Amino acid sequence: MIIDIHVHCHKKRLPGICRANGSQYPAPEQLIAAMDADGIDMAVLMCCVSPECRNTLVAPEEVLEICAEYPDRFIPFCDFDPRNRRNDESSDFRPLLRAYIEAGCRGVGEYFPSLPLDDPLNMNFFGQVEECGVPLLFHLAHNPRGTYGCLDEPGLPRLEKVLKTFPDLVLLGHSPVFWNEINNKVENPEPGRLIELMRKYPNLCGDLSAGSGYNAISRDPELGCRFMEEFQDRLYFGTDIASVNQNNPIVEYFRKIKQEHLIATAAYEKITWRNAAKLLKLQIV
Repeated sequence: MIIDIHVHCHKKRLPGICRANGSQYPAPEQLIAAMDADGIDMAVLMCCVSPECRNTLVAPEEVLEICAEYPDRFIPFCDFDPRNRRNDESSDFRPLLRAYIEAGCRGVGEYFPSLPLDDPLNMNFFGQVEECGVPLLFHLAHNPRGTYGCLDEPGLPRLEKVLKTFPDLVLLGHSPVFWNEINNKVENPEPGRLIELMRKYPNLCGDLSAGSGYNAISRDPELGCRFMEEFQDRLYFGTDIASVNQNNPIVEYFRKIKQEHLIATAAYEKITWRNAAKLLKLQIV
């Protein structure tokens, strides 16, 4: 069993309607073919509702529709932009959150509005997600222009504020800005900032998808394996498939980890599927 915590797809779009980088998300059938090729059994399907670096949006309704067509392969997440509903830090998203959760959504993501992570709009929304009891998968950035992601500085001070304010909100971190903070100082007394935060805040988890997650655990294999062993209960395998014919080196790397027993079997199973099944309350037979 392998559960991918982070993938993208959408239904047919008009010719020329694509992502800002010129690529297109795969169609559901193409995504399933890619999952089959990589041995992935199920995957969490992300929404994209913020306008940053996107020429076409993927709303929760579309994600739910796709997941209803392929219930054995996809798990739906919903998403919101905190600037919706009057662009006000007192806006109430809870009725919408609860409606999507009732419809089957197991979490929120991919969350990437280009606002400071601790902006009052975000903080208002995070508190409501915490109240609704589902996890939130977020993408970080340093620069509000030319990219996408909630904004934080080196050392992730804004993330720490969020973690401290919402201790019952499970946050899954993702993106180069997040994973750059692992660095090579995994041992005390100078752990990387990410490692320090994960040791301090049990609600912080890691989405290992995309090149950033793969690089974090593979560029220094010894460090990466120690990291996975230490945080085996809070790490999640993922690919972040976002285009047709995408190369996903993390797939082959996890095959190597399994074949060469680089981490304990229990840790491997937690990261590749058991953590996701538990977090998302999946009934796996």
